[in-house]
Amino acid sequence: MRWAELQEGRGIPPEILARAPADPWHHEVTFFTPPAEPLDTPSRRAAQALLPDGGTVLDVGCGGGAASFALAGRAGHLTGADQQQDMLDAFAAEARARGIPHRTVHGRWPGAAPAAGTADVVVCHHVLHNVVDLVPFLEALTAAAHRGVVVEMMAQHPMAWLDPLWVRFHDLRRPRPATVDDAVEVLREIGVDPVVQRWEREVPPRQDPAWVTRRLCLPEGAVPEVADALERLDRPRTAATLSWTAA
Repeated sequence: MRWAELQEGRGIPPEILARAPADPWHHEVTFFTPPAEPLDTPSRRAAQALLPDGGTVLDVGCGGGAASFALAGRAGHLTGADQQQDMLDAFAAEARARGIPHRTVHGRWPGAAPAAGTADVVVCHHVLHNVVDLVPFLEALTAAAHRGVVVEMMAQHPMAWLDPLWVRFHDLRRPRPATVDDAVEVLREIGVDPVVQRWEREVPPRQDPAWVTRRLCLPEGAVPEVADALERLDRPRTAATLSWTAA
């Protein structure tokens, strides 16, 4: 499948990964803190249109819960699923602070699907580009939804903008990244014809140089050079919302 080939091509070569001083895949919890006031995005509006008053939401790859907390005014219960326990701890703490009924499920999707159960609406934001075997992932999202699914993703792999730095520091030239169109093609292959809305995100802050250094499998001493290189790169803003109703 084209999607799997493209995703596998984005992997870090074993010889570079073996020299990494820290885990390049770990996401910092502080980067995923949900805003106090939800952003009015196509993804939020698509989920609100599917969600009944007092309905349930399952947030797959929830991080700090930005996708599901954006629906808190309408939802009666939120479930957060994530493979990082620290993300789930942050999700639960935020839900308690906001007085929102909730539960958490630890595990990688779709393996965590049985424990997560079902909900009226399933949301999954900025996770697809971390998935290689996309068919079972998407099928499990659909199976978990009573009413529909809303996926948000960047127009292409969100780390593709760092490709020049892989060349600079490792002489590694990355292949073409997977795109929204590639994900839509997979959905259509499994009989789902999603509504696709492309839009521009608010200008994101510059990526933390220390995190990028770790992502590039470089030692901490490379942070100043990485920070200087980042000043010459622009982060992408084009995102897409894919939504579909449950069968």
